[in-house]
Amino acid sequence: MTTAAAPRSVRMLLRAAHQTEGAGFSVRRPFPGRAVDHLDPFLLLDEMGPMELGPGEAKGAPDHPHRGFETVTYLLAGEMEHRDSQGNAGRLGPGDVQWMTAGAGVVHSELPSARLLAEGGRMHGFQLWVNLPRADKRARPRYQDLRADRIPVVRSADGRVTVRVIAGEALGAAAVTRTHTPILYLHASLAPQGRLEQPVPEGFTALVYVFEGEARIGREARLARGGDLVVLDGGPGPAVAEAGAEGGAELLLLAAEPLREPVARYGPFVMTTEAEIHEAIADYRAGRMGTIAAEIAPPAP
Repeated sequence: MTTAAAPRSVRMLLRAAHQTEGAGFSVRRPFPGRAVDHLDPFLLLDEMGPMELGPGEAKGAPDHPHRGFETVTYLLAGEMEHRDSQGNAGRLGPGDVQWMTAGAGVVHSELPSARLLAEGGRMHGFQLWVNLPRADKRARPRYQDLRADRIPVVRSADGRVTVRVIAGEALGAAAVTRTHTPILYLHASLAPQGRLEQPVPEGFTALVYVFEGEARIGREARLARGGDLVVLDGGPGPAVAEAGAEGGAELLLLAAEPLREPVARYGPFVMTTEAEIHEAIADYRAGRMGTIAAEIAPPAP
């Protein structure tokens, strides 16, 4: 008779640090930082807000390049508009996800919508950077814009856990997102005493970021509060998060197959050698990643 694997153990807990990005917007960043440079294949996680903005206060990230990895932007509240050097333009609203594969290189901008800038409002979201395998670092740039109504929402049998499946599978539902390597990206809402027990393949990097409330994570039931990232071990067991009896929790569960390749990074470029970084800088300065055309029409409301 086989015995179910025990939950994965907690390897470390990282507390997110506040810092300023882009044109001056505040983020909470659990990694990279002093403790870890990256968590293969995840390179960075930023939580934007939550913040209440007055008219004229919203800020974003004007034109900037990327090469060699993917950015995943997930909004809970607010609006953002993006444009790029490939001629793409679009708008993200609450619940929407943009999965951008920078690949060989792209220049793009991420700015608050005209409405948010004029009227103000609540802004809250996340940006995750995912490394690409060396074989895909020169892939043609592409976007996957996933509207909120295309992201599966599933509930546990007891109704205490609700999961939005952004990538991978959970509770019998599969995301429509296409990824270069196996990736799990879940947004789980735990009601009081809600328990998420998510299978994760052995050896995969597995992270739990609690951004609201409190939850106990892993075999040790390690307490994690808003702004805590829990890194689990690579064992065969599931990733487990459980809310207490007094309150619920909101969290992201991220898991992926490690690439186990060298990482050379400089700002918005992530390659496998320093020579490739120098090449990326030269290509950007020479305009070979393109520019954002002024005549691109603004995104439709």
